[in-house]
Amino acid sequence: MAGLTIGKFADAEGVGVETVRFYQRRGLLAQPARGSSGFREYTEDDRWRLAFIRRARRLGFTLAEISDLLGPAEARSTGEIVRAAEAKLAAVAGQLAELARLQCRLRRLVQVCAHGSSDDCLALHVGDGHLGDAHPGDGHLHDGHLDVRPGQLSNRALSSSR
Repeated sequence: MAGLTIGKFADAEGVGVETVRFYQRRGLLAQPARGSSGFREYTEDDRWRLAFIRRARRLGFTLAEISDLLGPAEARSTGEIVRAAEAKLAAVAGQLAELARLQCRLRRLVQVCAHGSSDDCLALHVGDGHLGDAHPGDGHLHDGHLDVRPGQLSNRALSSSR
């Protein structure tokens, strides 16, 4: 693979030339020296690095996290990678828990809208009794329901029913 120009390198790795350039601007991929042909030539090390970046992105790591992981990965050191993966796993677990709570709230809203009063539906009353940490301007809490007018409830209040 050594000696590939940027276009052939990008094609071989299944990305666009602009993706390669983007990773270079971000400092994740080095810009190789020009070969005897006058073109920049990519090596097996560049191929490994790009594949690592792509796998890390698929695992949900940010570009900053990937930047931090590239050194240990190239040094064949697993400790930092394990710690980063554990942290990412914990973050995903938190996101899944939040999504499960949101799913429950939305199911309750569907039930309220399908079988309850249209006023409750329009006011987003889900009857969960956990909206006590509503924020000023979001409405008032009465008997576990947040009394608001349509459009008045903020995303912050909706997400506070944990």
